[in-house]
Amino acid sequence: MTPGTRQRIAPDFADVTVKKSNPEKSLTAVSKRSGGRNNTGKMTMRYLGGGHKKKIRVVDFKREKFDVPATVKSIEYDPTRSARIALLFYADGEKRYIIAPNGLQVGQTVVSGENVAPEVGNALPMSKIPLGTIIHNIELKPGKGGAMARSAGSYAQLVAREGKYATLKLPSGEMRNVLVVCLATVGSVGNAEHMNVNLGKAGRKRWLGRRPRVRGVVMNPVDHPMGGGEGKSSGGHPRSRNGLYAKGQKTRTPKKYSNKLIIGKKKK
Repeated sequence: MTPGTRQRIAPDFADVTVKKSNPEKSLTAVSKRSGGRNNTGKMTMRYLGGGHKKKIRVVDFKREKFDVPATVKSIEYDPTRSARIALLFYADGEKRYIIAPNGLQVGQTVVSGENVAPEVGNALPMSKIPLGTIIHNIELKPGKGGAMARSAGSYAQLVAREGKYATLKLPSGEMRNVLVVCLATVGSVGNAEHMNVNLGKAGRKRWLGRRPRVRGVVMNPVDHPMGGGEGKSSGGHPRSRNGLYAKGQKTRTPKKYSNKLIIGKKKK
């Protein structure tokens, strides 16, 4: 045991069937990173830079290939997200990645459409999904693609339907109305153990492209509103480097168009 491994809790990748980093080449894109610098080379975002080279996997969030069955070829690791991804081979020869739900197995057949069975991995409109079903990759606007419940272990529950709206209980505890014509995928997102990961050492954080973060309390007064003081000073009220309060303020836009669709607040 070394200091770097003593507290480490790492994923075992038991659910990943492709052990080597060889994704489907036609579904990858180059990841160009800025290191937190703008076009003149000036640092505009702190604490970014370095990290291992990554390839972006192009994931299908829309699931618009209706009534075309697809076979799960493999469950793969995606370095740009917490969830696993599944490689699908469609009956017409096309290949696509999707977010891998919990319980999806290699060789299983999935399909999307209005009249498909509400089984794990299938995508269908919320007007066709039974009440109480656990779903993920939920659209907010019809045809735009899944936007909610996409990270590892997350899911929402379809609790009611009335008129053109379906009521969802989101991972945050919020109750929200979404149009029933929007698509959702049955099941919860896999790799739920991701929340237990402990990197164990600063070097693993650097491999992910995150540089050391400096607290405002340890800075000088010229550098941060919370800096300065003799010894270990508390720093006063938590605020950003620009002097704006950092805690207790509401961050949601007061006149946001979707406020009328939220019928229950998040858990405190």
